Amino acid sequence: MNPAEWLYRTAALKPNNPALYHGEDLVCDYAGFAARASAIAGALNAAGIGQGDRVAIVMKNRTEYLEAMYGIWWAGAAAVPINAKLHEKEASWIIENAGARLIFASDTNANGLTPILPQCVERVVVAGTDEFEAMRSADPRPRPAAINRDDMIWLFYTSGTTGRPKGVMISAQNMMAMVMGYHDGVGTHSERDATLYAAPMSHGAGIYNFMFVMAGARHICPKSGGFDGAEILDMAPRVGHVSMFAAPTMVRRMIDHAKLSGATGEGIDTIIYAGGPMYFADIVEAVDVLGPRFAQIYGQGECPMAITTLPKSYVLDRMHPRWRERLTGVGHQQAVSRVRVVDADGTDVATGEIGEIVVSGTAVMKGYWNNPEATAKAIRDGWLWTGDMGSLDGDGFLTMHDRSKDMIISGGSNIYPREVEEVLLTHPDVAEASVVGRPHDEWGEVVVACVVCEPGRVLDRAALDGLCIENIARFKRPKHYVDLPILPKNNYGKVVKTELREQVAEMDL
Repeated sequence: MNPAEWLYRTAALKPNNPALYHGEDLVCDYAGFAARASAIAGALNAAGIGQGDRVAIVMKNRTEYLEAMYGIWWAGAAAVPINAKLHEKEASWIIENAGARLIFASDTNANGLTPILPQCVERVVVAGTDEFEAMRSADPRPRPAAINRDDMIWLFYTSGTTGRPKGVMISAQNMMAMVMGYHDGVGTHSERDATLYAAPMSHGAGIYNFMFVMAGARHICPKSGGFDGAEILDMAPRVGHVSMFAAPTMVRRMIDHAKLSGATGEGIDTIIYAGGPMYFADIVEAVDVLGPRFAQIYGQGECPMAITTLPKSYVLDRMHPRWRERLTGVGHQQAVSRVRVVDADGTDVATGEIGEIVVSGTAVMKGYWNNPEATAKAIRDGWLWTGDMGSLDGDGFLTMHDRSKDMIISGGSNIYPREVEEVLLTHPDVAEASVVGRPHDEWGEVVVACVVCEPGRVLDRAALDGLCIENIARFKRPKHYVDLPILPKNNYGKVVKTELREQVAEMDL
C-alpha cells in the first residue's frame, strides 16, 4: 500500500478539513495538500523519477516537508530523510550512497551542499523558491503510483559502529505495521486532533504523520522551526488536542518552563517520549506538572517506533506494586512485534536476567541498503539483534540496562564515538583518541573526547573543536576534551571504555 493513498482518500472524503499549519496560520486544507503532492509527483515523473528511485529531503521542519514527502510517494519513489543538522559532508555521503537523483532542501542546507554534491544528483529544489512553487503547480499525477508491500518507501540512515551510516530499508509493510503498533499502544486519532512537529521530521516526529493523515487531522510546524518549550505550551491551549513526539531532554525543558510560567499542559493530549532512557524522577515530575499526557515507545531505525510501548495508563499508574520498575523501563512488546532477551547464542535468558534485546515482526526492516554483510549480522533467523541490553520481568515488561555498542545518546540524538574519533585522529597532534559519554542531567549524556597527544605536543582544544565543526554535525561535537597520558587498555590493546567512562564520570570538567 502506497502511503500516499491515505492522503488521496482523506482528501476525497474530507477535502475541507484543515491540514497544514505554519504555527497557528493555516497553509492549506486536505484538498490543497493532496493537490500539491500530486503535482510534485507529476513533476518528478516528468523528470523520469519514479518506481525504484530515491529522492532525498534535507529540510528543516516546515509544511513543504510533508508536501515533498507525499509527492515522492505519490510518484512511486522512495524518500531518503536526512537530518538537517548534519554536516554537509555527512549529508553528501548519505546522498551519494543512496544514489538520490533529486534533493528537496531548505535554503541553508542547499547552500552548504551545492559545492560538494555527488554526481548522482540531477537537481536540488529549495523549499520556498519559485522552483518549488513550479513543482507543486505542475500537471498532477491523478492517482498515487502502485506500490507493493515489500517495496522500499523510506531509506533511513542510522549510524553504525564502523563510523559510516547504514541505510535502513523500510518497506510499505513495515510502515503499515508501525501505524498498527501505534494505534494499539498509543491510541487512535480523529479530525479534531493535531500533531505538532517540534522534533526533526527526518526522524520519529515525521514518521508519526501517517495516523493524522488517515484521520484528517491537523499538522502543525511551529514558527520557530523546531523545539521551543515556551512556544508549545503557549500555543497548545489555543490549538487544542495536540500530540507530539519528544526526546526526554525536550520533556525536561517543558517541565522547567511550566514550573516557571505556571503552564499546566492545557491543550496537549499526548506527548510520546522516546530516543533514550528517561530518568524516573523526570517522568514522575512530568506527570505531576503537566498531567497524564505521556506515553513511551522504544524502537530503532531498523524497527521504526515499533518494539515496545508504555501507554499513558501505565505511565500514570501508581497502584501497581511494581509501578516504579515499570516506569523506569520501556514497556511491553507492541502488537506487531515479538520481543525476547537472549544470550550470545540466541538462547532466552531467565526472567530478570540481562541479555541482548531481539525483535521479530512485520515492522522489522528489509535490511541495510547495499550492505548484505551488515544485514546478515543484524537479522538472524528472522530476528533483529538490536545491540541494546535489557531484561524482561514476569509480565513481559522490558527494562533497558546498557548498550552492547558504545553509542552515546545526547538530547535524543544517537552519536557513535567512532565517527568523532575518526575526525580527531586526522589532527597531527593527536596520537590516540577515545570518545565516551558522560551522564548529564539535561542532555542525558554529553560527548567527552579523551586524547593522547603526540610526544612534545599539547592539547589544543580550540583546534580540535574547529576540526569537528568542519567535518561533523555540531550535536556530535565533544563538550569536553580531556588530555590523558595513556588510555586504559586490555591485554589485546583494545581501549576499555567501561573504565574510561568511570574515569570521565569522576573528573571535574
